[in-house]
Amino acid sequence: MRIRNLVAIAVFFVPCFAAADNDPYLWLSDIHGARALAWAKQQNAVSGAAIKSDPVYGRDRAALLEVLNANDRIPEGRLERQWVFNFWQDAGHVRGIWRRTSIADYASADPHWQVLLDVDKLDRDTHKNWVWKGADCTPSFGRCLVSLSPGGGDAVTIREFDPKAGAFPANGFSLSVAKATAVYVDDDTILFATDFGLGSITPSSYPRIVKLWHRGEPLSAARTVYEAARTDMAAGPHVYRGPYGTVALITRRLSFFKADYLLVRPDGTILQLPLPQDADVQGVTGGQLLATLKADWTVGGRKIAMGSLIALPVLDFARTGKAPVAVLATPGPHSMIDQVAAGRDAVFAAIYDDVKGSVHAFRFSGGRWSDARLALPKDGSTQLVSANDWGPEAYFTYQSFITPPTLYAYDGRAAPRPIKAEQARFDPDLVTVAQYWAASKDGTKVPYFLISPKNAKGPVPTILYGYGGFLLSLTPWYWNDGHRPIAPGAVWFAKGGAIAVANIRGGGEFGPAWHAAALKYHRQRAFDDFEAVAADIEHRGFSTPQKLGIVGASNGGLLVSTVMTQRPDLLGAVVCQRPLIDMLRYTRFGAGASWVGEYGDPADPRMAAYIRSYSPYQNVKPDGAYPPVLFITETSDDRVTPVFARMMAAKMEAQGHKVLFNEAEEGGHGPGSTHAEEADYWAMSYTFLAQKLGLGR
Repeated sequence: MRIRNLVAIAVFFVPCFAAADNDPYLWLSDIHGARALAWAKQQNAVSGAAIKSDPVYGRDRAALLEVLNANDRIPEGRLERQWVFNFWQDAGHVRGIWRRTSIADYASADPHWQVLLDVDKLDRDTHKNWVWKGADCTPSFGRCLVSLSPGGGDAVTIREFDPKAGAFPANGFSLSVAKATAVYVDDDTILFATDFGLGSITPSSYPRIVKLWHRGEPLSAARTVYEAARTDMAAGPHVYRGPYGTVALITRRLSFFKADYLLVRPDGTILQLPLPQDADVQGVTGGQLLATLKADWTVGGRKIAMGSLIALPVLDFARTGKAPVAVLATPGPHSMIDQVAAGRDAVFAAIYDDVKGSVHAFRFSGGRWSDARLALPKDGSTQLVSANDWGPEAYFTYQSFITPPTLYAYDGRAAPRPIKAEQARFDPDLVTVAQYWAASKDGTKVPYFLISPKNAKGPVPTILYGYGGFLLSLTPWYWNDGHRPIAPGAVWFAKGGAIAVANIRGGGEFGPAWHAAALKYHRQRAFDDFEAVAADIEHRGFSTPQKLGIVGASNGGLLVSTVMTQRPDLLGAVVCQRPLIDMLRYTRFGAGASWVGEYGDPADPRMAAYIRSYSPYQNVKPDGAYPPVLFITETSDDRVTPVFARMMAAKMEAQGHKVLFNEAEEGGHGPGSTHAEEADYWAMSYTFLAQKLGLGR
């Protein structure tokens, strides 16, 4: 069953479901139906007239697009042997180019890039709007598996590409559009998971069957090496390579937070690794497999604490069946391991304490692991860009809310050295940055950052941003990630506005325990935390309910729409982006079934009763005094889908509330496939908030 048939089946079942529960807005869940699309188009016209006709919108959009397209951005690259690979978009490459240069040349001020694939040209040649989703190449770099999405969603077509010829060979590996993954085992063999027809897709919309496919064979001859249970979330392959050899794994994901890891032997048989289901594999170095733990693990008579980084000799285990586990790091109660990258000579970890980062290098020698903290700036975010599986090199970045990113190169010997720095996008003297702590309803202290005008006198228009889910952390960034507020220098800070970032429970800022504190029956804690931060901002006199707006996307969209229904008295405006909202139906759309581990299963009557207590769709009332709200979503979002934003907007509009809605055609579960789309997305958000919160023009 291919993706086009899945869409048709979804359309077929919607009327039956609508008749069963008699919801007057469920017809909007027919995502690509003519009636639903016409409704979205009409709503776009209304929101466009209210927002895009404002001169502020045009100026803000131009300012945002200039930053997004700036040629002095750091071209962050992936290290592979002697090469650095980069995907780049700008005004002249709207869809982007995939390119590479040498490690030595990359360090220069103006690298000489070799373009491997021009997606804009591909789109022109094929008359399609492809969106780049990545590539995996053979060990010899003779061929690459390129993933391209039609519209930016999670579903991709995977085609084999010849980088030397710059073409897709007719006889190469090829997979039709689906939520597929494929990786090379060697130059002539791939492991892949895709939609194989009826029964091969899980309720979460992902593949559950992994096959081995040899060059020259028809797809029908590919051999099944693993089949997950029909009720699992997904199954998919991953391959690690280095001087130690090749480690091919299959991940059987039982749920979003639990998985089994299986080693694929050269003969295609599998061997399950002795890891707990709460582990997340992070990479391989020197035959040592690295993983982090989301829960405590007792092994060999000792207890290893949640949040720890561990190593297991995976190649030795394949030969001997023995796997002594080493602990590299165990963060404290206010710490977390945010990222891990395994290189040839070291394992690098970005470790945060009170949401401020550092980078540690762990090396294995003489049967023991050593730990060294690398010399990088403090009090901001330290991020791992790439580590070389075949050499000593690694790249890191440092940035903060007022410090542009600097890229550091590490050669395994001397201290990391800066080789590239982005220009400042606004005068840092405009604002001051401070970290505060708010007391949540149960007394828990919740940190938040406030970036506010340096000479502010009295309350100012303030955007409060949050997420609070899936172990994801909001660490300081230089406004360069479109999933979060971008480039506010000219469009917000210069006009006297402030932005607050809340590190609420449900995220990973203080490790797995901080996340677990807001799971399932404890979900209300995330909302309480966010409400406490809003109240604290107002109590300290930084803003007022009339001047405070909240923004959140995806799970953050659930956050802000819930807080809107629970504490409208705290708020002056809401921007709710590609959200989850109807939590009693969330498992029935997109990848929703995969998030039962986060929210609980509404099919369970007890769980449904708890979910109903906070679910925004069920709790919005005609007599509620809600602030103005803007919903933003994308038709091509096949993860969360536009269903929730559509239904909530329609319901609130019918109840007489102040609602605007905008639905872009493409972008998937993101802020747009191109920089222009991303600028549209955020210019609408900023302009709406400026209108409602009284920001200076």
